[in-house]
Amino acid sequence: MDAILVLNAGSSSMKFAVFERTETAGKLRRICKGHLSESDNCIELRVQDAGGNELAHSTWHPADGCFHHDEALGWILAWLGEHRGVEDIAAVGHRVVHGGLTHTAPVRVTDAVLRDLETLVPLAPLHLPQNLKAIGLLHKQWPDVPQVACFDTAFHRTQPAVAQALALPREITDAGIRRFGFHGLSFEYIASQVPRVLGTQAGGKVVVAHLGNGASLCAMQDGKSVATTMGFSVLDGLVMGTRCGSLDAGVMLYLQQHLRMGVDQLSEILYKQSGLLGVSGISSDMHVLLDSKDPRAVEAVELFVYRTVLEIGAMAAATGGIDALVFTAGIGEHSAPIRKRICDGCEWLGVILDDRANAANKDLIHAPASRLKVAVVPADEEYMIALHTQACVPAQQSGGMSGN
Repeated sequence: MDAILVLNAGSSSMKFAVFERTETAGKLRRICKGHLSESDNCIELRVQDAGGNELAHSTWHPADGCFHHDEALGWILAWLGEHRGVEDIAAVGHRVVHGGLTHTAPVRVTDAVLRDLETLVPLAPLHLPQNLKAIGLLHKQWPDVPQVACFDTAFHRTQPAVAQALALPREITDAGIRRFGFHGLSFEYIASQVPRVLGTQAGGKVVVAHLGNGASLCAMQDGKSVATTMGFSVLDGLVMGTRCGSLDAGVMLYLQQHLRMGVDQLSEILYKQSGLLGVSGISSDMHVLLDSKDPRAVEAVELFVYRTVLEIGAMAAATGGIDALVFTAGIGEHSAPIRKRICDGCEWLGVILDDRANAANKDLIHAPASRLKVAVVPADEEYMIALHTQACVPAQQSGGMSGN
């Protein structure tokens, strides 16, 4: 079997999926997907087949209680090697969070590419090292298997220069400091699915709301990114699970000068202690907050919705209007109450929600009288990465894990 393995390495998790090439050009068949992550002081592995049926669920207790990427990858590869139909991995695609200014399309990984990506670590210090570590570990395991880096920033390079600019001194922006935008692989996949869901309005002005633990919006026209809420880093824009979203830079100065906070403490607060968790003091999980009657939970949800509605207005301004609103990712796909609150806040744009369709998680959830189409489209970054990997590594050039 000519299979493609997709890896998405996080700080304390590793997601994966396996796809098989088909005889139809540009089409892949999913075989399985899974993730390995920390859970209650243990490491948990879950694997599902293409239909969502559970294939594996195991837990381990590491000696030091910590998640290690080399061990995680070893467990994933061991599971793959034990199951018929997934043993011949011909190529591997990776989600790489940052491509900087030069990497604007997926690229076959070489030593030169790796050296270049290592120089970008300061741009994404909490994510990029883990992405590159997974590539290095896999190269040691399967030195003959081609690997492809797919960048989360690449989709947004179609934006006009003014949308990427920051109002800082020239010597700073000339050094490459600008708005990059993220969640690009998710937005690219949604752009590929919009014609199927929206029909003739697919080429119009569409705002996509990727709402999950990480959250951002993207304004698209003709399937290309025009504007997005994340900027130089993944901290910008919307309220997220544990990240603050847009923040007055003066707050940072105050915390440094008057509360004597150092870089490490600030990083911990902004990335891991803010957002829904910070405001509520309860949880970063939207479902938990919606079920809670604690006033702090109510406030966290209200702030999440308020910021999202506000930024949808900004995205509509960037495209000079809006024809459709698309929800995706964990909250966007599964939280009907949040979708309703956001759509109610967008009535001024012409959104009228069909409450029954929304509650039933239908593909299209707008009422007939709505000026805007409103859709729910499941995210599938892994499929997008697999497609890019297939394009970069034609079947006749692919390697294989057998015998390595």
